[in-house]
Amino acid sequence: MKRKALHEVYRTAFFFLAVILAVGASAVRADDQQFKLKPGARGQICLGCHVNMKDKLNNPFVHTPVKQGNCAGCHNPHASSHDKMLSSNLDKICSTCHGAMIPENAQSVHKDVASGNCTKCHDPHGSKYKFNLVRQGKTLCFGCHKEMGESIGKAQFKHPPVENDCLSCHNPHASAKSKHLLVDTVPSLCLKCHNAKNPTFVNLHMKYPVERGDCTSCHSVHGSSKGALLYANAHVPVANRMCSQCHEDPTSATPFKTKRQGYELCSGCHSDLVNKIFSKNNIHWAVVGKRGCIACHSPHGSPQPKLLRGTLTAVCGTCHADTLQRQQKSPTKHPPVQEGNCTACHSPHSSDYEYLGNYPVIELCGQCHNWKAHSTHPLGDKAVDKRNSNLRVTCLSCHRSHGTEFNKLIPFKTSTDLCTQCHKAEAQ
Repeated sequence: MKRKALHEVYRTAFFFLAVILAVGASAVRADDQQFKLKPGARGQICLGCHVNMKDKLNNPFVHTPVKQGNCAGCHNPHASSHDKMLSSNLDKICSTCHGAMIPENAQSVHKDVASGNCTKCHDPHGSKYKFNLVRQGKTLCFGCHKEMGESIGKAQFKHPPVENDCLSCHNPHASAKSKHLLVDTVPSLCLKCHNAKNPTFVNLHMKYPVERGDCTSCHSVHGSSKGALLYANAHVPVANRMCSQCHEDPTSATPFKTKRQGYELCSGCHSDLVNKIFSKNNIHWAVVGKRGCIACHSPHGSPQPKLLRGTLTAVCGTCHADTLQRQQKSPTKHPPVQEGNCTACHSPHSSDYEYLGNYPVIELCGQCHNWKAHSTHPLGDKAVDKRNSNLRVTCLSCHRSHGTEFNKLIPFKTSTDLCTQCHKAEAQ
C-alpha cells in the first residue's frame, strides 16, 4: 500500500510539472503569435536595430524578460502613447511582476517609488550591479541626497553603517515600521549593533535606561564633528553627561521625567533670557505652552544653530503651515519668507510690538524698503484707517507680508480695487 501511495504522489507531481511547462511554453508561443513573429525572431529581431542592447546582455545582472528575449513584456513593438513605446505606465509594468512595493500600512514611502519612477534606481534591461541598480550602494543614494553625501563626507566621525551601505538601516522602497524608510523603529534598530547591557555603554549613558529612549535625540545617525556622534550643537548638560540636571535620577521609576515642566525647567540656567522674554508685552504662545522651549528647541542636540529642531521654515511651519503655503502660491515672493528667515521680521520669543515684530510695522518694513520713496500715502499715528477708526494706516493696510494671490503682495486684483476700499467717494 505504501509503495502504491508513493507511486501516486510521483504521478501527481509529474502531472503538475508537465502542466507548468506546457503553460510556460504556450505563453511563449502565444506571445510570438500575438505579434506574428517569424520563427526564432523572439528577442533577436529587436537587437537588429537596438544593437547597443547587446552590451546590456553581457552584464552580470540582466532583467529576466530581457534575458528571455521578451521585449514585448514591457514594450509595444508597433505603437504606444507612452514614452519609449512602453505598453503602459512604468509603475504598472513593474508591478505586473514585482507586486506592490508599498505595503498598505506604510509609515514612510520613497518618493520615487510613490511616483512610479522605478528606473531612477533600476536599469530595466541590465546592470553591473545586483538588483539591476544603475549605480552601486551609497553612490546611488547620494545621487539624489547630495547634501547628505556632502555632510557625511565632511564629518570627522562617521557612523560605520554609513560607510558600508545605506540599506543597513533604510528600506529603499517603503517602511511599514518607521519614518525615514527605516527597516525598524528606534531604538530597536540601534540595539541590533549596540549592546545596552555592556558596562561601558551603561556608564557612558550615566546608567540611564537609554535603550527605552530615542537615540536620535542626542546622536547624529550619519556623522558628526563631535565624538560619540553627538550633534554638532549639543546642549551643555548632554555634552558634559549631566543628565540628572534636568531629569530625575536614573534609578527612578520615571527616569526620563524632567524635574520641572516647560520654560520653568529652562529658566534654571537661562534665567536672564526667560526674564527678558516675560518683560515684553507680547509673548509667543509656544513659550508658555505645555512643552515650553522644547516646542522649538531640542533639549539634547541638533545640527541646527541654537538647538533648533530644524530649519526656521520647518520649525515655524509646524504651526504656521498656512502662512508658508500662502507664500508659495503668491506670485510675488517676500524674500525673508522665501529664504526661510522668519526672524528677520519676527522675534521668536516675545516682543513689545504687534505680530511679535522686531520693530513697529512701518519701521520694520523700512529696514529693507524705502517706503517714503514708494508712496506719499499718509502712514502712522495720524493716518486713520477709514475702514476702522480704531486702526492706523501702516504698510500692512495695503500689503500682506506673507503673500497673496495677487502682485505686489496686495489683497486685491488691482491697485484700483485696493484704493477704492477706502476712497469710495473719490472714485464716484
